[in-house]
Amino acid sequence: MTTVTGGCLCGAVRYAHDGPIGPANCCHCADCRRCTGGPFGISIRVEAARFRIVSGNPRGFTKAGDSGQPLTRHFCADCGSPIYTSAPRHPAHVYVKAGSLDDPALVRVERQAWMQSMVPWGTIDPALPGRPR
Repeated sequence: MTTVTGGCLCGAVRYAHDGPIGPANCCHCADCRRCTGGPFGISIRVEAARFRIVSGNPRGFTKAGDSGQPLTRHFCADCGSPIYTSAPRHPAHVYVKAGSLDDPALVRVERQAWMQSMVPWGTIDPALPGRPR
């Protein structure tokens, strides 16, 4: 069985998920922009029964989303890194934040949501000047 691991920026919160992970979804809603500080949030659905916090104590913040349904966003209380989202509407799953995975190669984005809220600066033009580091 494959174990997928991840955690926060400071290392205080660590998690593990035993088994395969689902595809990733991008959400363009205003709440996902605010909680990530970016143009969208990217989350991966995993089975709640196979997900466990290995170390640390993430805090949660619950708010009704644009759908009207409550969502709890779990994050590190020390560094503020978003870790996962849970919702009473989907008790069998949690939604791990893609940027928290130890192996980013596991992320397979397959869907987008709340595209009417998409910001024009959310796509990076590959022709922009850049540096490898």
